[in-house]
Amino acid sequence: MGIYEELEARGLIAQVTDEAEIRELINRGGAKFYIGFDPTADSLHVGHFMALCLMKRLQMAGNKPIVLLGGGTGMVGDPSGRTDMRQMMTVETIQHNCDCFRKQMERFIEFGEDKAIMVNNADWLLDLKYVELLREVGAHFSVNNMLRAECYKQRMERGLSFFEFNYMIMQSYDFYYLHKHYGCNMQFGGNDQWSNMLAGTELIRRKTGDDAYAMTITLLLNSEGNKMGKTASGAVWLDPDKTSPFEFYQYWRNVDDADVMKCLRMLTFLPLEQIEEIDRWDDGRINEKKELLAHELTALVHGTEEADKARAASHALFAGGGDDSSMPTTELAADSFDGDGVGIIDLMLACGLAASRGEARRLIQQGGMSVDGTRVDSIDETVPRAALQQGVKLRKGKKVYHKAILK
Repeated sequence: MGIYEELEARGLIAQVTDEAEIRELINRGGAKFYIGFDPTADSLHVGHFMALCLMKRLQMAGNKPIVLLGGGTGMVGDPSGRTDMRQMMTVETIQHNCDCFRKQMERFIEFGEDKAIMVNNADWLLDLKYVELLREVGAHFSVNNMLRAECYKQRMERGLSFFEFNYMIMQSYDFYYLHKHYGCNMQFGGNDQWSNMLAGTELIRRKTGDDAYAMTITLLLNSEGNKMGKTASGAVWLDPDKTSPFEFYQYWRNVDDADVMKCLRMLTFLPLEQIEEIDRWDDGRINEKKELLAHELTALVHGTEEADKARAASHALFAGGGDDSSMPTTELAADSFDGDGVGIIDLMLACGLAASRGEARRLIQQGGMSVDGTRVDSIDETVPRAALQQGVKLRKGKKVYHKAILK
């Protein structure tokens, strides 16, 4: 089985420009491909995870990855999937985020001579002259075609700024530049990038006469059709300081039963034969499947040692108490609360266990919150300061644990 057939079997391929050519190209290791990452935060998150895994799979099959950091495009912001305009970031913030991305990507991709390379589109986009860009690139774009693109159509009612309207041109120019200077012949990306990717292949054809290809990756959706990788407190990050290895493990340990096999196929590097065998396990082994998924993914992101610790901590907690050393912990400043106790709602918000006071109230009223094993019965309950100084263990629902300590 070639790498293309494996990607198909794992359900990773959404759209391709030229199936026969792409199949032959990546199966013989002839693709020099890129995936772009705009530095919108100081950490990669689960939404980037599948793209990183795809790069790793293709590199293992002999293809050459180009990681493109969007230091230039990040100054504009991609309108795809947005109902409003992204907040503009400072140059310093963008550079800091790029530096953070670089460190995290080295866990997945092997960089070096004749291996993967990393480039930043700020190196060429920031030096472009406007009139020169209009003449050399703008002449090849039809505004009518651009406005038919899904990434723009969904913004037209709310208002699309000229600022963002240029994003497709910038991304297309990236593909053209990488083709011209690095021999890049393929672009991979999320399914929401399809219009931008097609524009890039067309620009290369018009400017050079060469063929270039594009393939989009299936979005990681749960059984209800929503994007995976979000919690009540926000994104599931790959940075251990933003989402601890234990929290990362617990996220995958708690996915819906209906999503486990899909995640094993799409995200892990377990052989397909082993995954098909796991799929035949009886329903009574669903927790075993979830633990396998959580351990495999945590090991990929944080290493086997951290994955082992997270699994052991999870077992200890669910066995009734046990080791809480790997439990997510929020340290509260002693002067952040007044009086002899802290209101349970304030504590939940401080620990990221609820996104709003309303959500916290509903959770308590539904009996879904406990402190040190005792269910919280009132939204007016307080946790004594003395207890917080020793550290209290909060549990949200049946599976989310968090420790709070007053320093």
